[in-house]
Amino acid sequence: MTSTPLTAPQTSRRTISGKRPMSRAASILLLALGGVLTLAPFYFMFIFATHPRQEIFSLPPPVWFGSNLEANYDSLLSRMPFWRNLWNSLYLAVLTTGTTLFFCTLGGYAFAMYEFKGKGWLFGLLLATLLIPSTLNIVPYALIMQALGWIDAPRALWVPGMASAFGIFLMRQYIGSAIPRELVEAARIDGATEFTTFRKVIVPLTGPAMATLGLVTFVQSWNNFLGPLIIFRSQDTYTAPLALRTLQGIANTDWGALMCGVALTVVPLLILFAFASRRLIDGLTSGALKG
Repeated sequence: MTSTPLTAPQTSRRTISGKRPMSRAASILLLALGGVLTLAPFYFMFIFATHPRQEIFSLPPPVWFGSNLEANYDSLLSRMPFWRNLWNSLYLAVLTTGTTLFFCTLGGYAFAMYEFKGKGWLFGLLLATLLIPSTLNIVPYALIMQALGWIDAPRALWVPGMASAFGIFLMRQYIGSAIPRELVEAARIDGATEFTTFRKVIVPLTGPAMATLGLVTFVQSWNNFLGPLIIFRSQDTYTAPLALRTLQGIANTDWGALMCGVALTVVPLLILFAFASRRLIDGLTSGALKG
């Protein structure tokens, strides 16, 4: 009777200890492979930015930096006002991010902390707009902007995007799960106005969610191609993605200059993500941890 309990745990322990190293090694291998596949396009983008066109399309392709970076950069500046276009992208991204954070946090606060007639229907209608493909809005959007006289004006891009359904939904979910109603009621009892409560109680406690929404909004605005393509007409008002598209032709594309421009356009996003990645992860996981 005593031999069976002793041998069974030993067998089980050996089986588990034999499987764990293999499972761990497989997980590390898959993660390493995924990391290589993710970073490879960025690596070759910076590599190709330092090579001329004929070397980029050679077989095998170059895998280390070349000496043509200055020539590619000069070619880029000769074909477009690149730094003006980059500034246009930064201007629109910052303005869009700032207004989206304000109005989406305000809307999320209202849906999370207020009770009013038709609240459920209104929130459901808001979420229903997420089901509409963005391509269906192209023609109405262009006609409305033309009727307003906003063609070739930056406000045609950031004003319609001041409050997004996704942003309001994200902030509503976070505020409803992370901020107790008692805090808001205590502020009201102390005599704080509604906007003071929002500014001094709600906003400081929604840092992770605001960081997540801000980073997502900034990247979307920075990479936006279709909106500027519809609105902008002159090269001085182009954003960086739209300006870089003008470098492409049927047979005479300067791929070295194009890769140089793309690399310079990606660098601000990499810097932003390096500083904001921790806040992004906190914002994405806080709801799950609190729920």
